Amino acid sequence: MWESEGVTAAADRPVLLDRPVCILGLGLIGGSLLRALHDDGGTAYGYNRSPDTVDAATSSGYQASGDLVATLQRAATDDAVIVLATPVTTIDALLPTIAEHAATCLLTDVISVKQAVAQSVSKHAAGMRYVGGHPMAGTSRSGWEATDPHLFSDAMWMVTTEDDTDADDWSTVASIARAVGAFVVPAAPDAHDRAVAAISHLPHLTAGATAAVGAGESDLALRLAAGSFRDGTRVAATAPALQRAMLEANGIALLNVLSETIDRLIAARDELRDQGTVEILVDDGHRARLAYDAIAGAAPAPITGVTIGAPGWAEELRRQAHQARVWLG
Repeated sequence: MWESEGVTAAADRPVLLDRPVCILGLGLIGGSLLRALHDDGGTAYGYNRSPDTVDAATSSGYQASGDLVATLQRAATDDAVIVLATPVTTIDALLPTIAEHAATCLLTDVISVKQAVAQSVSKHAAGMRYVGGHPMAGTSRSGWEATDPHLFSDAMWMVTTEDDTDADDWSTVASIARAVGAFVVPAAPDAHDRAVAAISHLPHLTAGATAAVGAGESDLALRLAAGSFRDGTRVAATAPALQRAMLEANGIALLNVLSETIDRLIAARDELRDQGTVEILVDDGHRARLAYDAIAGAAPAPITGVTIGAPGWAEELRRQAHQARVWLG
């Protein structure tokens, strides 16, 4: 069993993995994870269907293959943790092969939705052990050339935490996040999907709207554009296919926050038209941003008093995570 410690000691202590990690998909997130684990002395290897990506990874000194079956067979022999790091639209085709050749391995992922992935695992790899994950890290760039072994340093990494989650499997997945310098945020899949719809997926749509409106009918606005336009539209530069795969997989939660956003914008439009002011939305947004700055600008408070595997451990992790605390075990 693992027990949380104080923030300084736990944050400064390196976490060493005693399990190999097999990563399927070597784009920005999967490739960065491969590099981070390997560079820290861990055993990590990966698969990618693109020969160019495999060549780029191997020429840089990392273990990569374009042979999925051989990679999975190695993972089964090694008792490796398998990490799904491909777009959510691809996993239904991958999972039956994983279940056929590496059914005894622990499975996790780095995909930005959790309920959809859990449903796919249940349908296409029934019986496999699965604990979901999602590192809150990334850039608008993609592919092996965008990978960075320091991408996860001080990032938040959600690890699926349900009442029936196996304690040892949860600890193993959490240790992967900690090994690459991330803080672990325990959460239920539905709570995660609602949260990322608001703070990750909605910004892709608002960035797209801002970019499209800002482009206007000529390039004058784009020539004048500075920091607010640049920062507000950064994620719109992400490859459209990757954005759609992420956003559409979380459609229900995204619909809810999109509806709230539209309601707020309509109210702001009406307030501006009828009263000549946008006070309410500006004030609400300002207060919310200050609340974010207060949380993001401080060292994360650690989850305390929880022993993984003890009665009620998962519920207590989730409760403290909703207070913005993180697991540092």
